Amino acid sequence: MIDKFDIVHSLYNAATVGYDNVNNKWTAEDKDGNSIDVVSTAVDAEFAKQEYKNKREIEYPYWGVQLDYIYHNGIDKWKTDIVDPVKKKYPK
Repeated sequence: MIDKFDIVHSLYNAATVGYDNVNNKWTAEDKDGNSIDVVSTAVDAEFAKQEYKNKREIEYPYWGVQLDYIYHNGIDKWKTDIVDPVKKKYPK
């Protein structure tokens, strides 16, 4: 599952990330320990763009179930019955 900490790491190439609940702001540092100014609206916007990944992960059956489905029905049937409906429901 992707979370906002992952987003801050990726947007700002941050080595460490935290969230200050008292001041409601992100804290981050680069690999040299320098403070990074994190823009919360940018984090929220990027998270909203990538949240489909979390929704898809929740929607897909357990991977073992999917492998069993592939074994008994083939990859094409798995794509049409499992993969395509989830991707259609939660597009990029």
